Amino acid sequence: EWEEEDFFWHTKILPILRELEKREDNIEHLCLACTKLYQALDEGNMLGKRFKRRNVLLKTLYKLVDIDSDPLSLKLAKIILAMKVDGKNLLSVCKLAFKICRNKKNDFIIQNDTLLDYLLQVLWNEDLQTNNEALVYCMAAIKFMSEKDRLRYKMVSKGAVEMFLELMKQINNIKEHDTYFYKLGHLLVQLTATLRILADCALARRRLSDSAAIPELCVALEQRSSDKDVCICIVRVLSKLSTYNDFCAALADCSRCYILFLALLNKYQKQQDLVVRIIFILGNLTAKNDQSREKFFQEKDSINTLVSLFQTYYELDLNAPTCHPDTQGKKHLKYPSEAEDVLIKLIRVLANLSIHPRVGTALAAAHPVVGLLVTVLEYKSVDACEELVINAATTINNLSYYQVKDSAVQEKKLHVAEMLLKLLMSDNMDAVVEAVRVFGNLSQHHEIRDFIMQKKIHKFMVALLDSKNREVCFSACGVLLNLTVDENKRAFLMEEGRIGKLVDCLQDFGPADWQLSCLICKTLWNYSGSMTSAASCFGGDTDTLLVLLTALLDEEVELECSLDRDIKDCQRVYWEREFKPVAEKLLDRIRSHHS
Repeated sequence: EWEEEDFFWHTKILPILRELEKREDNIEHLCLACTKLYQALDEGNMLGKRFKRRNVLLKTLYKLVDIDSDPLSLKLAKIILAMKVDGKNLLSVCKLAFKICRNKKNDFIIQNDTLLDYLLQVLWNEDLQTNNEALVYCMAAIKFMSEKDRLRYKMVSKGAVEMFLELMKQINNIKEHDTYFYKLGHLLVQLTATLRILADCALARRRLSDSAAIPELCVALEQRSSDKDVCICIVRVLSKLSTYNDFCAALADCSRCYILFLALLNKYQKQQDLVVRIIFILGNLTAKNDQSREKFFQEKDSINTLVSLFQTYYELDLNAPTCHPDTQGKKHLKYPSEAEDVLIKLIRVLANLSIHPRVGTALAAAHPVVGLLVTVLEYKSVDACEELVINAATTINNLSYYQVKDSAVQEKKLHVAEMLLKLLMSDNMDAVVEAVRVFGNLSQHHEIRDFIMQKKIHKFMVALLDSKNREVCFSACGVLLNLTVDENKRAFLMEEGRIGKLVDCLQDFGPADWQLSCLICKTLWNYSGSMTSAASCFGGDTDTLLVLLTALLDEEVELECSLDRDIKDCQRVYWEREFKPVAEKLLDRIRSHHS
């Protein structure tokens, strides 16, 4: 074996090394020689540590490292890594790989080479504590590689996700009192930054899910809560993954996740990039899961933390510049600002929490929460930041639903109504609909009904019936229904063809929406409570209404309302229990007063 290796060295390897030792300025020639050298070493089974003249070879290669050429450096790095170097040699070659990979101009040559394979071997084989610094550069090089679609898919296919999570487990097993604990923070930053990039890839997400990544990330986040850089990187991964249902469920199952997030929010209150992502995660956790809403609410000082954050970013937003000049000196509004972004996502969390009956009832009575929501409507116009204002109105709407004794919304209802008036007058239809919804809840109180009539808002509600938009008509009709509770307010429907608009609305939506149809019939029922004749009450719309109600009460019409079986069953129940009783009573009343 020795004689064969010696013969192969002199005939195949040595001539190539002499070529390289000449150090000609011809980079192309040197790259070609490196390619030949790698092929010859592979052919002679001389890659790795078993090769006897390895040191001579490495000395020749390291002399070429200082030549300023990334294509040549790539060839050299691959051979040196293939020789299974360690210690300072491993550190210097990992630094070389990092230098090559971070330069975007090298994307093409990196994608068409096998450097990734050798870097993954380093990550898998080298000792975490002995070669900590080398692994940081190795992981950083892999991170830059993961930004390329082709290499991302390749590394995931080679088991990189499982490798990274195994490495994270090893890091998590090293406790704070260990001398290596803080040094490994740099490696964890590069590792989690790579996971964030991989989280965009569907195949990688499947591997992350199969490998139970969420609990391991939470352990790392809790252990490294004092390291801001590590926290930001891990939270960026969790932020991305929380947009997917399976990861969101896995995160909700981590019993300490809410305590952890609240602790970080309190610790890094003014660290916007960290805060905005944690709030985003909490918004996703509480978006669809009632259990998550209750769990978060039950954590000590959870709402106080949100209120404190709200106050902090509200003050930052008040003091922030609202516009900035562009390169030509013109001023452009910049929305949303960083502070607004936090407020938007924070209010979304409050809106989600308020869906839970017990939590919503408590929040409705929480004066600091309601006070800050109203403040948003006071100081921010819908033109200035649409999403922030609409989110605030949505949350107030959710809270106004709860008719509780100490409701802060009820206490401030007239002031809220004044603020909503601004939204009604805006050109933003989403803002208008949200304002009308809140009026729908608040108009259950006679003070608000008086306010609506005084400010002539009822005319606006009637006009909205022409919108042909189901959401708009439903919300507007809810307000009109509440107004007809007061006998002294019913006369407004007799003016300017307003009954006709309700009838048209019933005709437009009819069997397609039994909820809205029921609402219209209830409004007409209240309105006609003291009528003496159908003609004086409904005018020229009487006959149309009779025909329409008769048709809508026909079971065959009801059965044609939907092709989807589940929706049809649901609609049938609503038709029978809600629409049919009130429509029949209304029809009988009109007939009995119709000559």
